[in-house]
Amino acid sequence: MSYLTTSRCRLFYEDTAENDPSQKEKPAIVFVNGWAISSRYWKPAIDRLKSDFRCVCYDQSGTGKTSIEGFLPDFTIRGFSDEAGALIEHLGLDKSRNLHIVGHSMGGMVATELCLRYRDALLSSTILACGIFEETPFTSLGLMFLGGLIDVSMNFRNAFQVEPLRTLFIKRAATGHISKEYCDIIIEDFTTSDKAATNAVGHFSIDPEALRNYTRNVIEIASPVLCCVGMADHTIPPEGTVTLFEKRKAAASSPTRLVQFMRLGHLPMLEDTPRFVEELKKHFDFAEHFYKKTQPAAPLADRVQIQ
Repeated sequence: MSYLTTSRCRLFYEDTAENDPSQKEKPAIVFVNGWAISSRYWKPAIDRLKSDFRCVCYDQSGTGKTSIEGFLPDFTIRGFSDEAGALIEHLGLDKSRNLHIVGHSMGGMVATELCLRYRDALLSSTILACGIFEETPFTSLGLMFLGGLIDVSMNFRNAFQVEPLRTLFIKRAATGHISKEYCDIIIEDFTTSDKAATNAVGHFSIDPEALRNYTRNVIEIASPVLCCVGMADHTIPPEGTVTLFEKRKAAASSPTRLVQFMRLGHLPMLEDTPRFVEELKKHFDFAEHFYKKTQPAAPLADRVQIQ
């Protein structure tokens, strides 16, 4: 566990190479968090990946152990990308093509920005539960409604610490079972995150211009992309991730693959850690072969549905 002081914050991060310097030679994975949650929810996946990969996770400004006291960070995609970029450069992960970036929910928008900034270091990207949507009057109305829900939830968020709202909050995040430990973490992170940061992130995640930029940028990622989604997600419509896959298949210069967890929700890294990690490993292996211009031992289907 370490801290990096940047122009925005005192950034808390964990790097598995701290305890095992030999990991610096392994491919690295940087995990980018979703809205109002610390990096703790990546731990079960990291425990299964760290024998083969250098795993780096961090708490974004306004969440977890990262401190913004005495700083004035801007809570924008660019701002969050700046702090993640500072960490990537501090750890030297921008020096060679040895980097996988995994972004979840809102973190998918930040991850996309990082993929473009560090395209020469990037081996692969994984966009998890962060889709794109056609602009229609219906979707615009839906975004306005969601913005209202964000405002209400932030004003009364302490109510989610008690039943029955606690259970309702968890069920909205995870359709499959997750342990009490991680239920507690999700509630704690949401109710203790910085209010200004959490509110700003919630709103730019549904801002039409931000979504247009994300749609353009995610098509431009030049390394292999895994689109991953729980089709029983009640937080973000899972159809948006399917649309992302289809648009990249039609227009992107690099391979794209879609994995649909048909019975899982917004947190597949917790709802079914073994299968989630298995799909990540397949994707990382495919990316290695992509740059070596060799074929994987077994071909991968572009689209997979996991029951």
